[in-house]
Amino acid sequence: MLIAFGTGVEKEGYPHALKRQGIKDFSFLAFSVAIGVLAALGALGFRALIELFQGIFWPSGMTFLDRVTSAPWWLKILVPACGGLLAGPIITFVVPEARGPGVPEVIVSVANRQSTMRHRVTVFKALVTSLLIGSGASLGREGPIVQIGSSIGSSLAQLFRLSPDMRRICLASGAAAGIAATFNAPIAGTLFAVEIILLDIEIAHISHIIISAVVSSALARIFWGNFPAFKVIGFELVHYWELFFYLLLGLLAGLMAIGFVRLVYAMDGLFRKLPVFDWIKPALGGLLLGCLALICPHVMGVGYDTINMALVDALPLQLALWILAAKMIATALCIGCGMSGGIFAPSLVLGSAIGTAVGLLICHLLPHLGLNPSDYVLAGMAAVVAGTTLAPITAILTIFELTNSYQTILPVMVSCIASTLLVKLLFGYSAYEMKLLKQGISIVRGHDIGILRNLSVGDYMEKDFEFLEVRAPLTEIVSRVIQSPFPHFVVMNDRGELAGVLSARDLKASMDNFDVLKDLTIAADLMTSQVVTLSLQDNLEKALELFEKFRISILPVMHSNDARVVVGILKKDNLLQAYREKVLKDRILSCSIK
Repeated sequence: MLIAFGTGVEKEGYPHALKRQGIKDFSFLAFSVAIGVLAALGALGFRALIELFQGIFWPSGMTFLDRVTSAPWWLKILVPACGGLLAGPIITFVVPEARGPGVPEVIVSVANRQSTMRHRVTVFKALVTSLLIGSGASLGREGPIVQIGSSIGSSLAQLFRLSPDMRRICLASGAAAGIAATFNAPIAGTLFAVEIILLDIEIAHISHIIISAVVSSALARIFWGNFPAFKVIGFELVHYWELFFYLLLGLLAGLMAIGFVRLVYAMDGLFRKLPVFDWIKPALGGLLLGCLALICPHVMGVGYDTINMALVDALPLQLALWILAAKMIATALCIGCGMSGGIFAPSLVLGSAIGTAVGLLICHLLPHLGLNPSDYVLAGMAAVVAGTTLAPITAILTIFELTNSYQTILPVMVSCIASTLLVKLLFGYSAYEMKLLKQGISIVRGHDIGILRNLSVGDYMEKDFEFLEVRAPLTEIVSRVIQSPFPHFVVMNDRGELAGVLSARDLKASMDNFDVLKDLTIAADLMTSQVVTLSLQDNLEKALELFEKFRISILPVMHSNDARVVVGILKKDNLLQAYREKVLKDRILSCSIK
């Protein structure tokens, strides 16, 4: 509306600008479609490779669990070890980023590599992961397909020399398309990309991610059929107070998620200390996995056969508890020894086991209620995934799309939120964040804040800042806010010490009765007295953590020897500018070295 009353140039330029933007958006939609198609083909090829290696390594059977169960004991030991021996050198010497789940590498690429990934990741990640899963590794295919899809999106963006922002969207679109094709779940794929990979995104860009996910899911349905990944006989919330049991299940799942993540990275640390070559360690892990499979064949492979058993009430309590322990150890062994594969599917298996155990115990203790134990399986699956990834929305809608059952939503929401809150309270990190922390990388809302660790607050704060006296009247405050380009003020007491912080938002309640309050209200009545502060010696990493935790835009910086004296203020914009400059400087330096 304001432009319509401007000059003739503005009137003429505005529709042309809209037209150019429309053409640009339409052109980028073609990239979204292409990424969806390529990611779907990548997922199809990846699953075909897994089935190929399963057919090569194992005897015939209706399911992979049948193949493993019917195999002789020596084959159960030999095949995982040989798979690790073949994959180990490729992971160690050709594509090191294929080690582990794959999702952390995608997050790092978004955070500090301008969403660039090496082209070889697509091929070698699919090859080594399918080889390992086909040989029986206790790993998931979801994390790898995220990395494969992301690599496809990033490679396509690099090929056409798109801007960093567009590369970021292409990478996320590939990740969403990979999940959508794997689970036949476009909504879950989109939310996975937004909630786990990007963490922050412009609303206008979500449409591109959705298009990639929908296209990929549609192609997957053409090849695999339009059916959910898991078949659920039926779900019914018998009593609303039954939600208490789902709350309890969520808390137990949260504790399990913490134990699972800790065990995985404890095993990782143990294998790193072993005095053997890195390329041999996957073979050693495969050998130990095979020995464990002699006792519990359910630990082998992705584990969907076990989940389907739980969903049809075919999993006894004793076996569920045994699978719970054995699968956790098996997955920790596989990831810890350096294999390539995800933790999403193992989390689903663990969730199905704990859901079965809780459901059977409740039905045994309260048989008159007529509850269905398999109902708790779905909630357990979602709750463990939510706890390990700290992405409850993705977990909730993943289960919804996998089952096509709306009746699951309320119990699953209760379990997922309980699990997520407990993990955040007692532990604080997802499985993906833990891997990054082990590498010295700390991610806060899509930024690698580890590079800010050596930047001092004192070097980037503003020493000349606006302040108000604690007795400043309302009329003066309003005048200063109107004149200031950045209406946040430090409030000082009579001794020149910090008393509080006041912003334009604090004035809202006084504006309705300004005439009455203008002579009665002072800064002390409006300011926030509980102020989060920084010390002059703090670094920008701590500052960013405080900005994100408390959702504020300025932080007073206090003197090192006197916590009451303000020596400057740090604005969030200044910190982000310092971050961008540091990333750019490091990138230029690395390019000059190459």
